[in-house]
Amino acid sequence: MRFYIQNSRMNIITNGLSFFYRPRLQSVELYAQQADSIQKEQLKRLIRFAEKTEWGITYDYQTIRDYNTFAERVPLQTYDTLKPFIERMINGEKNILWPASVKWYAKSSGTTNDKSKFIPVTPEILRHCHYRGGYDTVGLYLKNNPQSRFFSKKGLILGGSHSPSPLNKHAHCGDLSAVLIQNIPSLANMVRVPKKQIILMDEWEAKIKAIVEHTWNKDVGNLSGIPSWMLVLIKAVLKKAGRENLSEVWPNLEVFFHGGIKFDPYRSQYESLIPSEKMHYMETYNASEGFFGIQDDPADTSLLLMLDYGTFYEFIPINELDDQNDEAQAIPLEDVVIGQNYAMVISTTGGLWRYRIGDTVRFTSLFPHKFVISGRTKHFINAFGEELMVDNAEKGIQMACEQTGATVTGYTAAPLFLLDKAKGRHQWLIEFDKRPDSVDEFATILDQSLQKLNSDYEAKRYKEISLQPLEVIPARKNVFFEWLKTKGKLGGQHKIPALSNNRQMIEELLILNNTPSP
Repeated sequence: MRFYIQNSRMNIITNGLSFFYRPRLQSVELYAQQADSIQKEQLKRLIRFAEKTEWGITYDYQTIRDYNTFAERVPLQTYDTLKPFIERMINGEKNILWPASVKWYAKSSGTTNDKSKFIPVTPEILRHCHYRGGYDTVGLYLKNNPQSRFFSKKGLILGGSHSPSPLNKHAHCGDLSAVLIQNIPSLANMVRVPKKQIILMDEWEAKIKAIVEHTWNKDVGNLSGIPSWMLVLIKAVLKKAGRENLSEVWPNLEVFFHGGIKFDPYRSQYESLIPSEKMHYMETYNASEGFFGIQDDPADTSLLLMLDYGTFYEFIPINELDDQNDEAQAIPLEDVVIGQNYAMVISTTGGLWRYRIGDTVRFTSLFPHKFVISGRTKHFINAFGEELMVDNAEKGIQMACEQTGATVTGYTAAPLFLLDKAKGRHQWLIEFDKRPDSVDEFATILDQSLQKLNSDYEAKRYKEISLQPLEVIPARKNVFFEWLKTKGKLGGQHKIPALSNNRQMIEELLILNNTPSP
């Protein structure tokens, strides 16, 4: 009886707090009817807010009254084109890309080079984008799970490995997760573990150990992080607790908020390690540049595009994308169609203007606008005209795992050119958590699955016109983590590029794969 009363009280707490989410959820419901007008209002506010900045004066924001003028007047941007402005902001100059000075910057090293990007994190984008995204995520989760005891349990956020540090006397930087935690309201810290000093530790391996020591015996109810790195933490917790599954350690665990990489290849491992019918998985799309999408329907893996976070969206059809073409044509949200791959372009309250973020998306519905992340503009294979995107790879891996009983920890793929240069194949380096009985069978199923998923790949594989059957090379345990460590990218917000159009990375990994583990 005492247990029943205690649990009833726990549910009353969450039900009571759920009431405060209702007005916001009603605003989100308007996305289905008012998407175009909401986006026009976001653009109008962005322009008005920045019209007296150096950027706004340069492009005469005061006379911009509609989208067409904005698109004609302001060129598409990359980090390299905005970098000189951002460097001046870091050095304390005011009113450059955004009004006033900007103290915080999200450090993002990317995945294909060692250069660091410093993305401005203004007070406006913190409050009205990143924190609103977290708020809406919880609200939508509670709407879909009215029996939740979310607020009576602790939440564990596994962030990155760059703790907040000064760039100079004017500015500080860190992983986005570190910046968010550093500035998070004190009330939120009451329902989070471990303490701030641990979650902001810089050295990744020491941080994992400290998190385990301070959380394995706590009542954790929700997790947030990147699936691959969260698995590392989960296995460390199980080792510490001497248990086989996480439900024995954290019996009240009910949801994992995940993002950063596709979850499907990891789903079977999570279901094995957390064998609980009450466990839920919910994807979010929160990048250093902004919070863009939330999975609002547990039965649909598509993400709801968040329209009123101070972000104005544009999209470039992927078949028109050319890194050397400054005249690439972007379109507003009102012109997108279902099924087309687009490179996403954003203008934000962080001072990014018509910024090519580097992600590609494909819409699955309109009004409300829902999408899947199909890949990265630089992470694909098109060496033979096959146009293989990351979402093809993820689904192909999943299908091969389902048919062979294998589980995959990590992978990457790149083209391999044969001697005559007219033909080649894709070479896949895959780390298996559970290896298939036959790697050759896994490779065959993966190859056949990719042909079903991608007509261009199928055409190039037809009678081996351009592509021979793909090759799978099993990776030794932890080789991807070791490679990231050599690049100084070991940590919760870094990830291995799934696909590369050149062999630089895979060659480094193959050398490491043939080297004994340290």
